Amino acid sequence: MTGRALPLTESRRTADAHGATSRTPTLTLATAPALLDDAVSTRLEQLDPIRLHRAKKAYTTRFVAALFAADPRGYSLRSGDGVVPSAGDVALARVVEIGRHTRLESPVSRRQTLFVGDEVLLAYGHRYAPDQFEAEVPGDLTEAHLVAAGGLVGQVTAQHMLIDQPTVVQPLGLLVDGGGVVTLERVAPKRIRTELPDPIPARFPPNRPTVIAVLGTSMNSGKSTTLACLVRGLTYAGLQVSAGKATGTGAGGDPRLFTDAGAHRVLDFTDFGFPSTFRLDYDRVRSLLVSLIDELATPGTDVVVVEIADGVYQTETGQLLSDPLFHAAVDRVVFSASDALGAVAGVSVLEAAGVDVAAVSGVLTSSPLAAREATAALDVTVFATAALSDPDIARTVLP
Repeated sequence: MTGRALPLTESRRTADAHGATSRTPTLTLATAPALLDDAVSTRLEQLDPIRLHRAKKAYTTRFVAALFAADPRGYSLRSGDGVVPSAGDVALARVVEIGRHTRLESPVSRRQTLFVGDEVLLAYGHRYAPDQFEAEVPGDLTEAHLVAAGGLVGQVTAQHMLIDQPTVVQPLGLLVDGGGVVTLERVAPKRIRTELPDPIPARFPPNRPTVIAVLGTSMNSGKSTTLACLVRGLTYAGLQVSAGKATGTGAGGDPRLFTDAGAHRVLDFTDFGFPSTFRLDYDRVRSLLVSLIDELATPGTDVVVVEIADGVYQTETGQLLSDPLFHAAVDRVVFSASDALGAVAGVSVLEAAGVDVAAVSGVLTSSPLAAREATAALDVTVFATAALSDPDIARTVLP
């Protein structure tokens, strides 16, 4: 079924009327006795390690899954009317209805087929995806949506009219251990900087290598492929290159693409404990950018290439472009566009913000005509995406 995001009950009535979907009876699972806290209307249920083992884990929860593999004991579920989830909280949920996402990306990026009744380990988060969903973290544990294959759960507030309705899940509770609610940030291997210099120096971090950022007109404009080809070309040129993704929605495809392209070291925002960066406090977004660059700038690294997700008008991306910290941390930008007009408009926005645009590439270069239009209208060189794998061309992007 396609169309606008209907209220959940309306969506189901429509589906039933057309015979497109069916409801599966609720499964009853044997669970350990639960403790009820009347003061805050929460329920704490001890989790059987076997039940945890059987649950399908998402890519965004891979560090939590690693803890389970080491020792699955000592976990509980917190549920009830008094439970209010936050972005980054880990939840166990049951699949209620299959929609847009029919598979869940595993911690090792295997696509796990979803069935109604599956219990899945997900992370709450906001999502910004113009070609798919806009979603927010709901204020309770009522039915919600799987809004990204990497394991993001939220409430859809808007969706592209050409995609299916979201997969529906019922959160069963937030995961709890001896330290409280399990959050991605608490178990992540990396930490963002807690302090930044004020005022910002002209170059920061001070001892960083050359940093190239890849931005684009929107999602699906070719940013990740552009970055991967650039990594390939610079690596063939004899340079040690690290790559990362500073903003976006958690998924394993892009980091693995960067690794396959030859990046010496690869990290993204999920390594710092963020399932997504949409609606993340901006001070944390800017700290995340320089923390990622810091972590990628290992001894011997010649170039760090960083992707900034979505388009230049996306809220966090727009804030970065006007931030002196971005200009101190990034030397040049390669811009990916879907068409010639987007390329011209995007370069104009970047140059107005004082950004040094090194080249234009992306989906538009799949069309010789679109590439020719962009070349005629721009002073910036337009490179076919695959051409960036050529070491001589890749070197021209460097300052």
